[in-house]
Amino acid sequence: MKKLIAVFGIVLAMSACSNAKKEEAIRQAAIKATRDSMRVDSFKKAEVAQKELAVKEAKEAEEKRVLMLSEARAAENAPAARMAGTGSETTTTTTTKKKKGWSSAALGTVIGAGAGGLGGALIDKKKGRGAVIGGVAGAGAGYLIGRGQDKKSGRAQ
Repeated sequence: MKKLIAVFGIVLAMSACSNAKKEEAIRQAAIKATRDSMRVDSFKKAEVAQKELAVKEAKEAEEKRVLMLSEARAAENAPAARMAGTGSETTTTTTTKKKKGWSSAALGTVIGAGAGGLGGALIDKKKGRGAVIGGVAGAGAGYLIGRGQDKKSGRAQ
């Protein structure tokens, strides 16, 4: 019986040591799995964020394209809507674009006046009279040329 208790004690001691090793191995595996899942989770979060950004950019591009198309259609339909008549069922929505900078007519007027004034001053013996006449003539010519360019570009109607 003493031998049996001794063998049983040794087996119990051995199994207790191996349990500690198994528990440590299980604990290490759990820690590793947790770290790996955190890495994978952060990668997934980054992928989701990239997809959301791509969707947002695509949506903005589509909205911009639709806005440009609607503006183009409104610009094409504006003259037809004015000639359509007095029907109460006809309603038009026009969008006004913000005009930036000088019109070609204004720019042509300024350049023409400057060039005409300089030319008139050089040609006429009386510098003041030639500059005034040349400036007025140049401004008129510059305005007409610039107004034609504005009509071609659609800035003036």
